[in-house]
Amino acid sequence: MARRPLPRILSSGSASITRSREIARTAADSATDVLHPLITIVRGLRLLAASGRQKWVATPKERRGPKLFLAAACLLAVALVPYGPILALITVMGAAAWKGRERTPVKTGPDEAESTRLRALYEALVPYFSVADDPEPLFAHGGDWEKAFSGYAFDGDGRLTRLHVSYPAYFTDGEAAARARIEQLLHTKSGRGREYHFAWDEEANRLVMTVLGPLSTSVAAQRFVTAPGETVLGFTDPDAVRRTVPVRDGDTTVDAAPVVWRTGNRSTEPHLLAVGQPGSGTTTLIRSVALQALQQGDVLVVDGSGTGEYGALVGRTGVLAVESGLGGALATLEWAAHETERRLIFANRARQGGHPLPEDIKRPLWILLDRPGVLGHLAAADGRPDPQELLQVPLRHGRAAGVTVVLADQFDALETLGETVRTHTRARVVLGPASPEQITAVLGAEPNTTPPAEVPAGRGYARLGTGPVLRLQVPATPDPYDEDASESHRQAVLDVLPERPGDERPVAAAPRPDDAPAAVDAHDDRDTTEVPVAVEAVPTGQLAKAKAAIAEG
Repeated sequence: MARRPLPRILSSGSASITRSREIARTAADSATDVLHPLITIVRGLRLLAASGRQKWVATPKERRGPKLFLAAACLLAVALVPYGPILALITVMGAAAWKGRERTPVKTGPDEAESTRLRALYEALVPYFSVADDPEPLFAHGGDWEKAFSGYAFDGDGRLTRLHVSYPAYFTDGEAAARARIEQLLHTKSGRGREYHFAWDEEANRLVMTVLGPLSTSVAAQRFVTAPGETVLGFTDPDAVRRTVPVRDGDTTVDAAPVVWRTGNRSTEPHLLAVGQPGSGTTTLIRSVALQALQQGDVLVVDGSGTGEYGALVGRTGVLAVESGLGGALATLEWAAHETERRLIFANRARQGGHPLPEDIKRPLWILLDRPGVLGHLAAADGRPDPQELLQVPLRHGRAAGVTVVLADQFDALETLGETVRTHTRARVVLGPASPEQITAVLGAEPNTTPPAEVPAGRGYARLGTGPVLRLQVPATPDPYDEDASESHRQAVLDVLPERPGDERPVAAAPRPDDAPAAVDAHDDRDTTEVPVAVEAVPTGQLAKAKAAIAEG
């Protein structure tokens, strides 16, 4: 059946009605634009009148009379002043225009998209934070999420950056597995690709989740402003430590939060163990420690991997030896054990006699051993003692003798580390990608942050003794002879390397804050400026003779 056309009056009428509406809307918009100043002033006058009425109502009755008298006196003064009424009218109109201006509405709560995200997160937490016999559950399907989330913040993309969660008291927040489930859920629902920090307050039953920014990877090797006996392992979050140091980050100087490792006879963590995957930056960490140790001490380097990563240290002032072969490593470590015993004997004699310590044992001695597992395997194949056995004396008595041991190895060689190494290396560092179980096995505690999406070289976690687990980024300290490394980073390493005997070049001073007092600046210059020190106690020649004598039997 054919469709009948609409009557002419209806088809033409709808078109005219639509056109009339458009004309009326256009006229209203034009009138609003023309009358906008008047509308603003009228709105301001209404707000001023309402504010005046509120103040008048709030005024006690005994004070209304004086206020009326004062207002009348002001009006009389304005009326008598030339051009007073006109100026008063202009002032009132200006105040009304300012009061009635359109202001950007202040955001007092989440928008629709943010509310949807928070409600979805609340519903996901219900199975973990609720039980069937709870008479007034804080978490329930279809419940009020505003009671559970006391604070929240979003970034410009609408993603959570901070969240305060209140959970019921019966939740087992003392169990690591229960906390891990909640952290994994929040990490997944809040968005992957970012690093989250979780702070549990068991007393108040609160959890604070914060999104962490990436640690800077552009800080290169340099002279750090530290006291004697302090070594900067790397840098962490500003709110994780109570101290900052000025560092050069590219062409600018910024204040960074360092992870400071203290050594010496009063240190509770006199020795360090670093573990990581291949290419994670453990060698970079040892090289950075060596550059800082050479400012005030002597260094022995044993490179178990034999890749020549420490070739730039050969022959430098303060570097006693750089060994990569099994025979040289065993001879060097045996000499280090004898030197530790000698220092202990002389220190004991000086203390018993009431004399100061001899100068030849005051200078710190650093033993840096990279990949001891490889040397142990070679020694076992050759029927020779494990190099770790020669470290027992320096590890056990090194703190009293001024001897510090730093070891670095990979995860697959952890089982080869002896009990003495595990017991006396209380300062621990884990670098590179690692599972929470691996991190806990090395540091003795699990980190309170999620793994980063990208793990650059030198990125990991550090724990000094029984302290908290801190995020860590080791300063960029590449081999200065590695052509694949950044030219600026290689030059930074060359600038802080001690000179070889006969070489002459200026030494860069450490950065200092611009607002530091003169006395502090002088102290920093004294502590950080490199002064070549002749090694009199154990020069390289004597070490070579000792190794030759040991090799001869």
